[in-house]
Amino acid sequence: MSVILGIDIGGSGIKGAPVDTRTGQLTAERRRIPTPEGAAPDDVKRVVQQLVEHFGLPGPVGVTFPGIVQRGHTLSAANVHPDWVGLNADALFTDATGHDVHLINDADAAGLAEARFGAGQGEDGTVLVLTFGTGIGSALIHRGVLIPNTELGHLWLRDKHAETWASDRARERDDLNWKQWSKRACTYLQHLELLFSPDLFIIGGGISKKAEKWQGHLKLDRSRVVPARLLNEAGIIGAAMMAAGTVPDPTAPAERTTPAEPTTPAPRKSPARRAPRKAGS
Repeated sequence: MSVILGIDIGGSGIKGAPVDTRTGQLTAERRRIPTPEGAAPDDVKRVVQQLVEHFGLPGPVGVTFPGIVQRGHTLSAANVHPDWVGLNADALFTDATGHDVHLINDADAAGLAEARFGAGQGEDGTVLVLTFGTGIGSALIHRGVLIPNTELGHLWLRDKHAETWASDRARERDDLNWKQWSKRACTYLQHLELLFSPDLFIIGGGISKKAEKWQGHLKLDRSRVVPARLLNEAGIIGAAMMAAGTVPDPTAPAERTTPAEPTTPAPRKSPARRAPRKAGS
């Protein structure tokens, strides 16, 4: 089955669409429902259920979450209700929808989609995808393999919390023009370049739709910087990829191979002894 429903939980809206996971293309118009006030688990669950019923697709469903996701559990809740912390969200959504739900961090989903079908397509190296919006999400991908839950928006730049200082929300809050915001973003990217030496930065989130306003101001010594191509569809596509199994779940426990049972060697047969020869024979 290649057409899978992907759902992207955001701070202001929850979006879903069926995705052809072989091509990364949406096969129907995406549907958006406003995120319930407070984004409590039961309220978000009902919206996810509505989207699943609206599209009526069989098979698994991929869902993004704006926080740390490990083995189906949500472990942080920076911009959603605190009841998400420690919750088995895979089970919550699976029980509500009757479908096998696969959960993934929202920035990780966007990163997988951009690396496979977007601006990172064909890049054989290290790609760092950053989504600038309410906060700063990050996805680190090396040779097509995702290193999950990096949460690099929470780094500190001396006395400045990165996403509080350099996100798109910070640009609006501090009434910065694009050149002023780009100076902050460039300081942040230079720090990441020092830490990870990526071949390519992909800049996503809401600002990717306005790349002409900032792209000329973001210059680094070694790494290339490009805008994301998939825009608001990246999370949906990445979630569907995870559910389809086209990429392995990076937070799943590794399969342990059972060592073979030791075999006891068969006892060695003693060589047959000849009877002593009689004297004179």
